[in-house]
This record gives sequence, C-alpha cells and structure tokens, in this order.
Amino acid sequence: MEYNLEERTAKFAESIIELSTNIKRNVVTLPLISQLVRAGTSVGANYCEANGASSRKDFRNKISICKKEIQETCYWLRIISKSDPSLAPSIVQHADEAHQLTLIFTRILATLDKNTN
Repeated sequence: MEYNLEERTAKFAESIIELSTNIKRNVVTLPLISQLVRAGTSVGANYCEANGASSRKDFRNKISICKKEIQETCYWLRIISKSDPSLAPSIVQHADEAHQLTLIFTRILATLDKNTN
C-alpha cells in the first residue's frame, strides 16, 4: 500500500472544512471556526511546500510549521468541543487524526535531526 502524506493532509483539511460547516454559528464560535479552518487547512499546504523545498533546511522549516499548525488544530478542536458538546464524537475523530499527524511530523523532524549530526 502506498503511503501518501500529501493526500492524507489534504483529506484532513477537507474533513476540517466539513466539520466547520456543522458547528453552530454564534458570537463565540465564529472566531473559533475561523481559527480551526486556518490551522487545519494550512497543514497540508505547508506539507506541499515542504515537498518542494529548495534545501534540507527549508524542508525542515516547513515540516516544523506543519507540526505547529497541527498542534494548533488540536487546541482549536478542544476549545470548539467545549462550545458545542454535540460535536464531541466528530471532534474526537479529528483530534485522533491530528494526534497521529503530530506524531508523524515529530518523527520526520527527529529523523532529519538525527541524520544531520
């Protein structure tokens, strides 16, 4: 089976967009939705940029941004789950995938650092 992280991060972004359309809109959730969508969709965009990096240093920097953005996504998922508890099952699934992606980006960074020394 071929493993395609670019496709996986794109599917994650699509699922974040879908989730965001199901969140009740009010004065509290509107800015949270915006933050979630920005962070959740930027992971894949930054991973695409990493794949086109001009150097190893540039690649590492983009992967580091991926990790930061996916961790931010985890934060917004947590906050949104408190604002709309009815979404808890869906948020748990998204949070699990975000955690898995965090582990992947952490491993990539560790491998890069190990191979640099």
